[in-house]
Parts: sequence; C-alpha cells; structure tokens
Amino acid sequence: MNAQQTVQNLLDFIDDSPSPWHVVKTIEAQLATFQFQRLYETETWELENGGRYYVVRGDSSVVIFVHGKKAVAESGFKIIGAHTDSPSLRVKPNPTTTIAGLERLNVETYGGAILATFSDRDLSLAGRVNYQTADGKLAHDLVYFQQPLLRLPNLAIHLNRGVNEDGLKFQKQNELGLILANVSEQLLPSPFLKLLQSQLPNADKILAWDLNVYDTQKGSFWGANNEFFANGQIDNLASCHAALNALLDESVLNNDSTLVCAFFDHEEVGSKSCHGASGSFLTDTLQRINTATSQSSQDFARALARSFLISADMAHAYHPSFPQVYDAAHTVHINQGVVIKVNVNQRYTSDGVSEAMFMRWCNQANVPYQMYSHRNDLPCGSTIGSLVSAKLGVRGVDVGNPMWAMHSCRESAGVFDHGAMIAVMKQFLKN
Repeated sequence: MNAQQTVQNLLDFIDDSPSPWHVVKTIEAQLATFQFQRLYETETWELENGGRYYVVRGDSSVVIFVHGKKAVAESGFKIIGAHTDSPSLRVKPNPTTTIAGLERLNVETYGGAILATFSDRDLSLAGRVNYQTADGKLAHDLVYFQQPLLRLPNLAIHLNRGVNEDGLKFQKQNELGLILANVSEQLLPSPFLKLLQSQLPNADKILAWDLNVYDTQKGSFWGANNEFFANGQIDNLASCHAALNALLDESVLNNDSTLVCAFFDHEEVGSKSCHGASGSFLTDTLQRINTATSQSSQDFARALARSFLISADMAHAYHPSFPQVYDAAHTVHINQGVVIKVNVNQRYTSDGVSEAMFMRWCNQANVPYQMYSHRNDLPCGSTIGSLVSAKLGVRGVDVGNPMWAMHSCRESAGVFDHGAMIAVMKQFLKN
C-alpha cells in the first residue's frame, strides 16, 4: 500500500468514527477480520498461546493484545498507547433552549477545542444514548447522524467590527448555543428528541446520552501534489490507526512476545476516569494476561521490568507564519519524519535511554525522525505517556507525527509521515 492509499485508509477510519464510542466500534470491525476474540471483564479468561484478544471498558476505551508464546515474565509486554477522544462540544443533560423561535442545543466544551473553528461549519451529532425499552429494561445504542444538523453562525462583521483585530471569540456560556431547528411553539417532544428516537427504534423512553458534536466534512487531501491531508480528530485517531495497522500484520501477529495496544478515552480532560489512562484498565488487563502464565507472585513485576511503552500522540509542526512560538533549535516539519517528544519536567515520558531505543527502531525501519522540545516560556501539553509509565513502572517514549492546527475542528498533517509511523511501530512490535 503506497502513502496515499495508507492515508486514505486513515481518513476513512476517522470518517467512520465521529465519537470515541464509534472509534471502538470501528476498531472492533477491523479486529474481527483478524479473528480477535472479545473478552469481558466480568468473566473468567482462558488465554491460549498466540491467541488474539481484546477487552472494552466504558464503550470508548479498548485494550487489544496478542498473548505471546513466551511467558511475559521472560519477555515483557510491548505496549503502544494512544487515545480515542478529541476536543469537541458535548450535549448537556437539559439539551435545548428555545429563543426567538429557534431551538438551540445546549453544549459544554470538552477539552481544549479551538472554539472559533466550529463556527460556520456543517456540524452534526454522534455518540451513545441510554434508554428504557418497552419491557422496562435499560439499554444503550450508538447514534450517528451523517447529515448536517447544527450550526454556529458567525456574527456579521458589521456587528463585530473588531473581529479581525481582536480575534474571533465565543463566550462559552452564552454564545455557543448551536442552532438546530426553527420552531413556531414549544413542541413536545422537541426536534432534538425526535431525532434521537428516529435512530432508536427500540427506545420507549430516552434517559441519558453522551453525544459528541462533529464536523460532517469528510477527510481530504490538499496541496499542489496532494502531500497534505485534512480532517477532524487527526489528534489522536491518526496514532490509534497507526498502532492498529502496525499490529494487524501477520508478520507481527505471529510474534512470540505479548503485544498490546491500549487506546484510552478522556485524555483530553486529564484521563481521570475508570477507563482513562489514570484508571486501572490497562493494569487490570496486564495482570490477567500475566496470570495465564505466572509461576510466581513476582512474575508480574518481572514482566513489567522487561516491558516498554510507546506513547503515541501528535506533535506541533513548525508553522511559518508564527515562528515566535517555537524553540528554533527544536522545530519539526511535516513530511520529514516521525517526532520524538522530550520534556525534562516529565510532561512527556521520554528519557535518554528510551529516545535512543526509538531512534534505533527508526533506523532499522529506514524511517527518518525529528526531535521536539517546547519553548521554555510556554506551558507544555501532556499525553498518556507519563501517566501510564508511572502507574506501571515501565520505561516509555513519547512520539507522534507533526501536524498543524491541533485541536481545531479541521486539522492537517503530512501524507508521508503516517506510513513512516506505522513502519517504526511495526519494527518495535517485531523487534
């Protein structure tokens, strides 16, 4: 598969996954083609050497693993971690307000989205809805509205004369209401509830929801030679896609070692949830894998001491219009290779040893790499890397691909970098 085809596969993956819950559903469909078996945390696990498994928590986090032929105490875990969520707007519990004949959706900001980029775009809804069936049982299903339903119209420049000098800003409480419908009177049920009911034929009573606002525009290539691509949620579905494609290769799957891909929800809001990176999900899963081959109470600690984590998240590419926001000695560039991210204050988990190990895998895979360090006078972002590494006591490295407009409704990255990330991840898993 060439670079363009690989990225088209990524764009399709993102377009099929408009919410963290849909990300896991999309991943499950791909795992099924490689005969992965779903495990449930409420059940007893019986694992076979070479077996392919996955477990889901919270419907939006998933740990995928191949149970190695070697005991993990002797070989350790090879782990790639990423996250399924992206900054966005989410629907509040009391969903709508009617003002001047317009039904507006009440939303809350999720993570650090660039709010101005959501204006004047064709927005819609996707996520998970909980409901009661006719026989009184609780159930939930995913909903995915592919047509534009919502809009955040801009204020005309005639009414906001300073917008080009002061910047486009939306007051989070009062100015983010998304227009949904024109109503002549207070309708029951509201247009919002009618929409949900149209996708939930088994719902007798809708109770609660986790609904994500997303941009309906499909992913696309751009640039004079189609060398760039754009879509929503590149941060961090590109990393999930790269890790999944590195794993789902028969030359990798038939490895003797235990291979793990862990994709977590809630990274954008601090990871502190039962299925976030700060929760017990990965630890619980690794312990149960270890139990299948354990000979001693010390085996799990021995396994972790032999393990390694690649934390994969996106990186800030150099933007030629804003050179002042970068450390001039540590700029990274689109289509010039994968990025190793370093921060001595442990916002990233990389250290000299893990950096050198990743460099070696890049060289073995014939993949170029770049080094990124944040400006000293700007606060640095963070990833799941330090959280997972500290929780498990496992050495790790933070890496990613360079991109523009991180946390925008529409982000951009380089076509040639995505295949490079898959190649080095594959080298790590096979090494």
